[in-house]
Amino acid sequence: METAQEEIRLLQYSHGAGCGCKIAPSILETILKNSTTLPGVEKLLVGNNSNDDAAAYDMGNGMALISTTDFFMPVVDDAFNFGRIASANAISDVYAMGGKPIMAIAILGWPVDKLPAELAQKVLEGSRAVCADAGIPLAGGHSIDSTEPIFGLAVSGLTPIESLKKNNTAQQGNILLLTKPLGVGILSTAQKRGLLKPEHLSVMIHQMAKLNKVGEALGQIKAVTAMTDVTGFGLLGHLVEMSEGSNLSAEIYYSKLLIIEGAREYMAQGIRPDATSRNWNSYSTKTSFEPGVNVMEAFGLLPDPQTNGGLLIAVDENGLDEVTAVLEQYGLDNATEPIGRFVEKGEKVILVKQ
Repeated sequence: METAQEEIRLLQYSHGAGCGCKIAPSILETILKNSTTLPGVEKLLVGNNSNDDAAAYDMGNGMALISTTDFFMPVVDDAFNFGRIASANAISDVYAMGGKPIMAIAILGWPVDKLPAELAQKVLEGSRAVCADAGIPLAGGHSIDSTEPIFGLAVSGLTPIESLKKNNTAQQGNILLLTKPLGVGILSTAQKRGLLKPEHLSVMIHQMAKLNKVGEALGQIKAVTAMTDVTGFGLLGHLVEMSEGSNLSAEIYYSKLLIIEGAREYMAQGIRPDATSRNWNSYSTKTSFEPGVNVMEAFGLLPDPQTNGGLLIAVDENGLDEVTAVLEQYGLDNATEPIGRFVEKGEKVILVKQ
């Protein structure tokens, strides 16, 4: 039985992969339209009206309760790593708000007629490993019999209200930093097609399972004016949300972007997630390119859906040294180079410069 389980490839049972499963932005906008007023809104510091990473609720004692959920279909074949990646991705929303995660509960959908229960157990083992790394308990959850494997977490966190970071509070002149390379969606698609090299598989899994712990420390820095994490809508989509929410435009310094090892190799083979095109269709009219930028390559990278991608940070220029010192403390030396800047609102939301 153990041998049979080892031969099971979870990606065969999933029509999507990781954050590439996200509903297209234009469709999501329609789904989230709401005219109903619900009780408790006066205590709601962050709700779904701002496209932020999580909800935040005023506890009345100077603290904010952060609440989020995230789940998706397998992004890797291995069950243990699927649990790790899905859990790190969900916990990231708390870190993106500058919070400290305190507890998680699991969300599991499993095709019990197709996949053994022991494999689902390995998913949970992977989740517990990441929760332990985050210093939180996996305290319960809910499971259903589903047609495809699904896993994720609902996560709670805390932060002083004054340290709560939103995605719509950037200021003109702020520097942009990003803590992880782009292109993991491309590697994930290469894996789904059986073309990913073993050395790139380990790179991909390491990045997707790595917790964005630095977010809690960044939450304590006043010079960090806004923050989000880059996931299914790609760098382009999440930067559009930050810019429009802050009533600004943003410049991207394309040559300064970090690209994950192997991404350009697979792009040259025409490999990209289906979600890349959906994202591009949603954001391309809001984007312009300066001469000299490789637009065809940028099309593959800027809207590439990231699973547990990096933190996208808006920083007051006067506090940049403090922020980079924290990044270095967390081993993120490669993330200290600015990738862009917020500027006065212009005709286009995003200007991609060489």
